[in-house]
Amino acid sequence: MKNHKHQTIIDHYEACLAQYGDSNLGVDWPNKQDAEKRYGVMLELVRENSAGLTLLDFGCGASHLYPYLQHSRFAGLEYYGLDASPAFCALSHNKYPQNEYICIDVIAEPERLGEFDYVVMNGVFTEKRDLTFEEMFEYFKQVMRVVIPKVRCGLAFNVMSKAVDWERDDLFHMPTDVLISFLVKELSRHFVIRNDYGLYEYTVYVYKEPTHV
Repeated sequence: MKNHKHQTIIDHYEACLAQYGDSNLGVDWPNKQDAEKRYGVMLELVRENSAGLTLLDFGCGASHLYPYLQHSRFAGLEYYGLDASPAFCALSHNKYPQNEYICIDVIAEPERLGEFDYVVMNGVFTEKRDLTFEEMFEYFKQVMRVVIPKVRCGLAFNVMSKAVDWERDDLFHMPTDVLISFLVKELSRHFVIRNDYGLYEYTVYVYKEPTHV
């Protein structure tokens, strides 16, 4: 795993955890209220009765999504967590031993990823650290190519917007035209781009089949 360029991102989040502990800062979200807003947006991927459906929290970190989920209308979802960081997986397992946690880097071990009805990737692709845009985009595409075949219904992820006054070099600002071209060619023609919740990012819902609101 250490040979992969994206290890720098994993190392960064583990450093945040070591410095700030189990908190929004420990997963590098500067504002707790904004973090909770993201949880709500991610879960709105699910448009039907959630009872009995499975949800994979990909890049679960400290599993802050889980208690939010339990107190939402999506509480019927069966929660699973996945993270490439052993430190975050251990933390999450200790907090919620009733949940199943998968500690893998899907680029290194794609065969270990099972199937789920829904997958959410909150913050997985918002920071690129010292990777170039091209390197981060390649990592994004590699992950998506592994994950989308394992998704039965839909997938959600967020990236930083290009519609900002200025861009940070360590963040992954994704042009929508570049993203749409990849989605249509390789993932699905059925997608929604959410840019309506007031943060300097956008969230994308990718569905395997057409959805009905």
